[in-house]
Amino acid sequence: MHPAPDPGSGAPADRRFSAAVAAVTSAFGDPTRREIYLHVRSHPAVTASEVATAFSLHPNVARHHLDRLAAGGYLEVGLERSSTAGAGRPSKRYRAADGPGTDPTLDLVSQRDDLVVSLLAEALELLGPAEAERMAERVGEDYGRTLAERMEPGEGQRSLRAAMHAIADALTAHGFAAHAEDRGDSTAVVAEHCPFGEAAAQHPVICAVDRGMVRGLLAGLCGSAVEAPIPVVLSSRARGDDACAALV
Repeated sequence: MHPAPDPGSGAPADRRFSAAVAAVTSAFGDPTRREIYLHVRSHPAVTASEVATAFSLHPNVARHHLDRLAAGGYLEVGLERSSTAGAGRPSKRYRAADGPGTDPTLDLVSQRDDLVVSLLAEALELLGPAEAERMAERVGEDYGRTLAERMEPGEGQRSLRAAMHAIADALTAHGFAAHAEDRGDSTAVVAEHCPFGEAAAQHPVICAVDRGMVRGLLAGLCGSAVEAPIPVVLSSRARGDDACAALV
């Protein structure tokens, strides 16, 4: 029996392909979830309750599938008040996302532009380590908040634990091959792959981008329900560790 291949070994293109497969598998590995995605594509602006009725599911189960698809960027979420619902709370409605990177078949062959990443790394170095880290984290946090707004429009109300699991899905969809681990009262997000490749090892300041993403996603997904803390970095591939891990 041959040993299982190390996900961190192999050519960069192979690792990128593995991360892309992980992202698509995370979103579409469940057959019910695949059918729900196709249903949303043909019935835009559906609610979790409507999907639950169509598939004979509990509304919480339908919402879980829809949120996993939204975390991967395959669905967009909006708030709409039904004309027959009166003045109650608006419903979350799901639509298939448009634009580059939203077709799961295209995600499998997407390629990172190494030249642009190298240019980013050199530009950050010119700023000096302190300013570069602040800027990289700010950009990551702003992007994380944007992602969270797509997943949880309006004011987010997820618990920290639920948010960290959603964050792992979102990071996986961005090439980090991430998963969440509950550790007692805390939850860690562990990323087995870095989409920035060798550039992050040569210029560790780039890691501030994904730290900022986690912080921005936390703030957006938790809203005023929980004060989103700053994630504690447990390990980093840029420092020679086997994986990147952040704990809340």
